[in-house]
Amino acid sequence: MKIGVPKEIKTHEYRVGLTPGAVREYVAAGHSVLIETNAGAGIGATDDKYRKAGATILDSAHEIFASSEMIIKVKEPQSSEWAQLRENQILFTYLHLAPDPEQAKGLLKSGCTAIAYETVTDAHGGLPLLAPMSEVAGRLAIEAAGSALKRYAGGRGLLIGGVPGVQPARIVVIGGGVVGTHAARMAAGLGAEVTILDRSIPRLRELDELFEGRVRTRFSTIDTVEEEVFAADVVVGAVLVRGASAPKLVSRRMLSSMRKGSVIVDVAIDQGGCFETSRPTTHADPTYEVDGVIHYCVANMPGAVPLTSSQALNNATLPFGLALANQGFATVLENPHLRASLNVYRGRLTYRAVAESLGLPFSPIEQAAA
Repeated sequence: MKIGVPKEIKTHEYRVGLTPGAVREYVAAGHSVLIETNAGAGIGATDDKYRKAGATILDSAHEIFASSEMIIKVKEPQSSEWAQLRENQILFTYLHLAPDPEQAKGLLKSGCTAIAYETVTDAHGGLPLLAPMSEVAGRLAIEAAGSALKRYAGGRGLLIGGVPGVQPARIVVIGGGVVGTHAARMAAGLGAEVTILDRSIPRLRELDELFEGRVRTRFSTIDTVEEEVFAADVVVGAVLVRGASAPKLVSRRMLSSMRKGSVIVDVAIDQGGCFETSRPTTHADPTYEVDGVIHYCVANMPGAVPLTSSQALNNATLPFGLALANQGFATVLENPHLRASLNVYRGRLTYRAVAESLGLPFSPIEQAAA
């Protein structure tokens, strides 16, 4: 199969769909890999490195899309990209379609087969291709919060870990999944006072054991969310509803009772965000203020550390990408984990949560592929 990797064009996105090491694996399996020139510049991978790995370098994204049977990316295709997709072409990347009707319409119109990293499952019910970026984003959330808390950035002028004799920052993490766990780990490691909210009692027990009492755990209700958010210096939104839009857990009304100069970091922004006042931002302009509360809502947080992120992502995607390259669409029907990740097929939405979030018709894969 011909595998194409265009250069990412989202603002300040430096990751790459395939690292040179991953290219070697595809070439060794008998596939052709086409890389857009300078696609790996953000991770220090030159065109020569890709050539040594066995790739062919092409001059433009247009050539990549026109020549490839499968496109491997990192971020969701932008409008200029989905316009170049075509029927029978496989797109394998993060999509986050639930809050993005324009992208959904573009993919449907193209007739392509779109498989979303974030909905690929594993035998344990996990999301193995979302997990590595969630780990990175969770850790970066605390770094971002620390920067936004500084007075010159509009924050309270607070050091996350405090110093002896001075109270540290109070950090509340809403959601005890992968993002929340790694955010709490970073925050606790810096010496913050950390609370995790979640609606799963078993998960709260696991977190209590994991952190050995260094992090407080509370069952998430309307009352506890309000109580914790109002007293927090930093609130990290780490809520995930698989494939669907994130629930809005903090309303605009609640901001007036939050501390002035406190910080919201909405890691769920790819799925629409879990704060009513959230809107996507970029690394070029990451924060904005609403009612005295600083919002950090960068939609591609791991793109800030592309070398770490690209390597971690490629480690996770490689087995699935090779399966698609080896067997084509047939492997989607045969592999339950890839089957679960199919979002768009020949002009139809095949992922129920996405269809419901967008208010568009849902077609089971059995119906779509008939």
